[in-house]
Amino acid sequence: MNIIIVGCGKVGSTLAKQLSKEGHNISIIDTNERVVEEFSNNHDVMGIVGNGAAHSIQKSAGIEKAHLLTAVTGSDEFNLLCCLIARKAGNCETIAKVRNPIYNREIEFIKGELGLSMVINPEYEAASEIARILRFPSVIDINVFNKGSVELLSFKVEKNSLLDGIKVQDINRNLKCDILISMVERGEEVIIPNGEFTIQENDVISLIAPHKKATEFFIKIGMMNNPVKNTMLIGGGHISYYLAKRLLKYGINVTLVEKKEDRCEELSELIPEAMIIHGDGTDKELLMEEGIAEAESFASLTGLDEQNVLLSLYANSKMKGKIITKVNKIAFDEVIDNLNLGSIIYPKFITMQYILQYVRAMNNSI
Repeated sequence: MNIIIVGCGKVGSTLAKQLSKEGHNISIIDTNERVVEEFSNNHDVMGIVGNGAAHSIQKSAGIEKAHLLTAVTGSDEFNLLCCLIARKAGNCETIAKVRNPIYNREIEFIKGELGLSMVINPEYEAASEIARILRFPSVIDINVFNKGSVELLSFKVEKNSLLDGIKVQDINRNLKCDILISMVERGEEVIIPNGEFTIQENDVISLIAPHKKATEFFIKIGMMNNPVKNTMLIGGGHISYYLAKRLLKYGINVTLVEKKEDRCEELSELIPEAMIIHGDGTDKELLMEEGIAEAESFASLTGLDEQNVLLSLYANSKMKGKIITKVNKIAFDEVIDNLNLGSIIYPKFITMQYILQYVRAMNNSI
């Protein structure tokens, strides 16, 4: 397919690399000449310097023959304008990254009126991912397919688990659970198991099942399946806002720690049911005072990766509940994945994955 990507930041560049590897013809547009030149020289993509919302620039990128344009710059309004111009100029499919919570409330109206194929909000999707994880606290990662009807869940086999020493073919027979074991990670080895494969302690299992079947499975193997009753969030950004609103609907008590006083006042009005604490989330005394040791879950969601990592490591030493760590820099995933940080959330990676899913489905349709 012919795909145009506007914005050569973390999401745009990573998306362009992956789509190029999958055989698509990629044109990337950005106003930064150095970034475009460096990226196009190192990868099999066409780089164009200029304003991605300008018709002449889109025409240079081949908008008339493009199947898809995706705008992933840092400006919501600019992304929407890029998609609007693309719809008029080339009649192609369009995807816009939109982060502002105000637009999130009007997403269906925006999609309908501007003719967008997809609008993706990285912070909202990250919050949704965290909320799903807190529903299954023992699970490391959850992905949903077919509009949420099927789930891919990953979890670690603990000591004395019912699964330790059992063959894959015996799981459905012994536990009478209709699930599919799709992958096993053992150390650095990734295995697609057959029926004779024997599961061992510390294996990371990935299974596919409808939500109801997955719930039955976790009940039968004795893993906690009920959502947590309370959580502590560090950082008052968009992810914390979206997450707190969703968790409060589930009846989960939320304590949110934010450093900026004006943001605390804003959050108090937006989510009055949550307990908003004005303070430094890296203050150990404050965390202990607010009950980190008794918290059933903890999420470090500040804007600094290093701070989030340290906070999660500290939380891991003080509590037994579920820990979630937000990380922005995808490049250091190999190092971070080896630390004991609970479930790690990459908002930019989630954004890229959603766009990739759409592109692959679109390509299959063609």
